[in-house]
Amino acid sequence: MTSARRPDARPFVDRGVLDHDAAYRTACSAAARWGLEPPELLRHGMNAIYTCGDVVLRVGRASAPAIASHELVTVLIGNGVPTVPPVSGLAIDLDGFAVTAWERVEPVDQAVDWEAVGAAIAITHRLERADLPTSYPTPSPVVFPWWDFDAMFTSVDRQIDTASSAGLARAISDGQGWQAAVPVAAVVCHGDVHPGNVMMSSRGPLLIDWDLMCVANPAWDHAMLTTYADRWGGAPGVYDAFAAGYGASFVDDDLTRTLARLRNVAATLMRVKAGLVDPLAKVEAERRLRYWAGDSAAPSWRAQ
Repeated sequence: MTSARRPDARPFVDRGVLDHDAAYRTACSAAARWGLEPPELLRHGMNAIYTCGDVVLRVGRASAPAIASHELVTVLIGNGVPTVPPVSGLAIDLDGFAVTAWERVEPVDQAVDWEAVGAAIAITHRLERADLPTSYPTPSPVVFPWWDFDAMFTSVDRQIDTASSAGLARAISDGQGWQAAVPVAAVVCHGDVHPGNVMMSSRGPLLIDWDLMCVANPAWDHAMLTTYADRWGGAPGVYDAFAAGYGASFVDDDLTRTLARLRNVAATLMRVKAGLVDPLAKVEAERRLRYWAGDSAAPSWRAQ
């Protein structure tokens, strides 16, 4: 670990891997260096994820040294937060990528235990910032670029119909002041709590993808799940179970409601932007825009 906390201008990962070929070449180089089996692609997202036998490689564009993610997760596990263990010593900054190795955990075909997830987030929120490795960034989420709604809107406004644009603009206007509210009573947050970042294993649910860890009001980690049933087609009891495990419900909290709505604005604008180059993303963007246009028959959204 470094001796002084690094500047927290950005989260650990806030930009995706765009050059998939370059990521694969880097994964191959790292695997060869470490004596691992040749990488096989698992999925692309913000990071490129590969399997190498019983090891998983994450290749991404990080704002801090690759080893910082191993240092963070070691602290989390030591404090009882369930997550995927790192493979000690296998972390390297190579060819402009941060490459890290993790134990391969096989998912089980079981419904997510959301009460256990809520309990895990409660443990995370009780951590002190000083408990975390100084090498790992923990910014305020106000710096997340996809929450810069003026810039996001400007980049895609020509792709949005008038009714949807008006609905999005109203939501953004109604949420004014969120930047000042988020640092109040701030705690260490996972930063991106949603079903895609929970893996059910034989050991129970594991919280994965800590790339957006931040310091914010606890509402930040509750917001998405409060609209999971309404907007994302999730089971109605998910948030109630999460809140039970956490020890408190934020469903009636004004800031949580604001952040939940703005998170859905950000999710929509990101799909619209992705749709400029990805036909499948464009289809999903159009689904989401129907809601903002006030369509009473607007379908549930799909995570991508």
